[in-house]
Amino acid sequence: MATTKTETQPYKVIHVERGFEIRFYPATTMAMVVSKAKTYKELASSGFRKLAGYIFGGNNEKKSIAMTSPVHMDINDSLSSMSFVMPSSYTKDNLPQPNDKTIAIKTTKDEYVAVVRFGGYASDEDIKEYSAKLEKSLVASKIHYFGNFRFLGYNAPYQFFGRRNEIIVSVQWPQ
Repeated sequence: MATTKTETQPYKVIHVERGFEIRFYPATTMAMVVSKAKTYKELASSGFRKLAGYIFGGNNEKKSIAMTSPVHMDINDSLSSMSFVMPSSYTKDNLPQPNDKTIAIKTTKDEYVAVVRFGGYASDEDIKEYSAKLEKSLVASKIHYFGNFRFLGYNAPYQFFGRRNEIIVSVQWPQ
């Protein structure tokens, strides 16, 4: 899942501030699992296994689907979710159906988000720290945000160097 070898979800940088940027993400198709996991580690393990099973042939066509980046994670105290972005050649209508009925295929809406980037292997502490930094920056910049702060991971576990992680949150844009 190294970013140089995989398709990456497209976006356009709209605005750059000190320490974060605003991006526009067009609608995309994703495979998603919902979990009662409350930590990065819990969600990463169980969610990744299910979604990887789907793209590696666990579907009604026994078809392999290319891995893309980033992996989206929405970790919170009620229900958490992990989503794989589907390659751009697929839509909700032409994707094979998952054998695992807990996997949902969805199309996201166009979205503006604020983004902060960090490196290394992510942890729950990193996610909390960078979410707080992004929130503080948005408040200081008087940019209205809403919804949960979400984690985006771009690299396979075996990629040791040049790791890319991001925290995103929906924003009202233009202001």
